[in-house]
Amino acid sequence: MIMKIFFNVIAITILYNVAPGFVSDKVSVSVKELDSVTLHTGVKTNQQEAIQWYFSSTCIAHISGDLSFICTDVQCNEGTERFRDRLKLDHQTGSLTIMNITNTDSGEYILEIINSKYSEEIFSVSVTGVSAAELYEMKEGGSVTLDSGVIKRPNDVVTWYFNETEITEDQSEICTDVQCKERFRDRLKLDNQTGSLTITDTRTTDSGLYKLQMIISDSSFSITRVKRFSVSVTDSGLSIGAVAGIVIVVLLVDAAAVAAGVVYCRSRSRTAVPQNEDDDNFTV
Repeated sequence: MIMKIFFNVIAITILYNVAPGFVSDKVSVSVKELDSVTLHTGVKTNQQEAIQWYFSSTCIAHISGDLSFICTDVQCNEGTERFRDRLKLDHQTGSLTIMNITNTDSGEYILEIINSKYSEEIFSVSVTGVSAAELYEMKEGGSVTLDSGVIKRPNDVVTWYFNETEITEDQSEICTDVQCKERFRDRLKLDNQTGSLTITDTRTTDSGLYKLQMIISDSSFSITRVKRFSVSVTDSGLSIGAVAGIVIVVLLVDAAAVAAGVVYCRSRSRTAVPQNEDDDNFTV
């Protein structure tokens, strides 16, 4: 394996010095921690092309021209632990995906494509701190909008999750899971311009972690961005049904009290007033 990489490096050196068509471009990519980013080669591998990826002068991925040799990270360089289990190489295009990216992954990634010509492209990747989950607290019965914070482009793909259960499948269909349909039936609205999600007539069962996954695509790279929202819905007190029940009971009690008063009055009006015995013997 080491010999193969050695000969590849020699071949690259020769091509770099003698082959026409050498091109060096630089693409800047800004991502947040825990995002995933795919660096595109813009080509499809065939029998004439070999592709190599470097980070800090270390080969982290390689595809031979005939696809007989493919490696990533530790496979390419034994003992290299930086990207263990976080690199994915597309065998059709040679594009490189870095998953769960961290701030130590910031730097320049060099793509080298070797065929009849030699070309090089540099991706300058900048990783910023992970965004904390946005907190939303509200009473039952209201509405809340979980804001994506961006303007969605036509090729961007938006997916929402509630407690790790997918609640959106595409722009036209919301809440495809059976349990989710029962939970959020007719209470979700997706903004096609921003990807923001609105929950109406909120309930305590809506409390939990909501996750927005947005795939932002570009010709040179694509980013899978994740944004989290913590929603807490508390009991607003008595429900409308309970309040209505109390009103009805109060009205019935009042009506019963009024009726009792009328009966009592009628009963008194019909009762004879007893006469004093002395009245019978009274004479003028």
